[in-house]
Amino acid sequence: MKKFAMAAVGGTLAGIVATTYVAGPLLAQEEAREANVYEQLDLFGDIFERIRAQYVEEVDEKELIEAAIGGMLASLDPHSSYLSPDDADKMRVQTRGEFGGLGIEVTQEEGFVKVVSPIDGTPADEAGMEAGDFITHVDGESVLGLSLDDAVELMRGPVGSEIVITVVREGEPEPFDVSIIRDTIKLTAVRARTEGDTVVMRITTFNDQTTPNLEENLKKQIEEAGGMDNVNGIVLDLRNNPGGLLTQAIKVADSFLESGEIVSTRGRDPEDGERFNATPGDLAKGKPIVVLINGGSASASEIVAGALQDHRRAIVVGTKSFGKGSVQTVMPLKGEGAMRLTTARYYTPSGRSIQALGVSPDIVVAQPRRTPATEEEDGPSRRSRSEADLRGSLNNDSLSEDEVRQIEEEREKAEKAAELREQDYQLAYAIDILKGMVALGPK
Repeated sequence: MKKFAMAAVGGTLAGIVATTYVAGPLLAQEEAREANVYEQLDLFGDIFERIRAQYVEEVDEKELIEAAIGGMLASLDPHSSYLSPDDADKMRVQTRGEFGGLGIEVTQEEGFVKVVSPIDGTPADEAGMEAGDFITHVDGESVLGLSLDDAVELMRGPVGSEIVITVVREGEPEPFDVSIIRDTIKLTAVRARTEGDTVVMRITTFNDQTTPNLEENLKKQIEEAGGMDNVNGIVLDLRNNPGGLLTQAIKVADSFLESGEIVSTRGRDPEDGERFNATPGDLAKGKPIVVLINGGSASASEIVAGALQDHRRAIVVGTKSFGKGSVQTVMPLKGEGAMRLTTARYYTPSGRSIQALGVSPDIVVAQPRRTPATEEEDGPSRRSRSEADLRGSLNNDSLSEDEVRQIEEEREKAEKAAELREQDYQLAYAIDILKGMVALGPK
């Protein structure tokens, strides 16, 4: 026992010595690093004082400091930024669903402003702005070299005023101008309608209204259809949805999942990671779901699409999403301002990060670009002649009136589906997939 006790004590002593030996250099490195930080802060203070005292014109110290803070945050990534008190207040208003502006979500790429997506029914959407457009000039003034916040500030203005944006678009040989009239943007988070037997839920943003709107609209559509038995499935249309609140994305995904992980977040410190799981209850009652995405689907949209895809709860159709797989935390600061800081990456249930990669659809379906219609196409559609059009043709004596009526109704549905294919090819494709799933499913 004595030998064992001594060995234990010896081991403890050796550990103390070893720890002390290693900690010495580490402590010195930490002290050197801190000293270097203080030297850099002294340098910042020196530069600030020289600018204030010697710059050719008198400067506003507050604006100077805010510019320095903004530059520091902008150097991290495109989504971290400083929010002045005015900007912080505008951001809080936006999450409630009503604000003034053009109606586009933007980011910065290669020094230019890039459109993530136009928001449905807004001036930018009606003017023809598209996801992926690059904005190079605002009212003739170049945005090259401006911070994203400064570029956005250029685009702000009174409701009713005109703005001319110069756009570079893939597939177009030359830049072109787009005129937009600023307006108050009222976001309708969820729009719903029924196409045939399919309920189409168009989610345009993730704000405080999204989940309540989703539940209310889906319930209404099901009631109008005469019950869930008369619905063959649901299309969740997330195209050109730039995202929004993480909490709302989790709730929307949870609305269609009975259990399992929805999303996890991981920051620099492993202990700060979070995991969000679904709770029992499926608004769709197990009916098949198709999720529509495109290059304008970002952030919260990608969380929903990725979760439903990983759980095999939905088929994802469209084109690759935007690829914003990071989480921003808004931190209040002194003086009513705030800081938007990227604090984590998020991961889908299978553990994949979509940062810069996006969500890949199960079925890739591109939306054809619209081409000007020809005169022949614009004119009234000409129905091809059939046997029934011939004078004196025989009647079909094998079908009852009810059966004939049913055939005509089915033909009318097919013709409406063909019209939808002309208007929105991706949506029509999604509805066709649901029809096929129902046809092949259990009776």
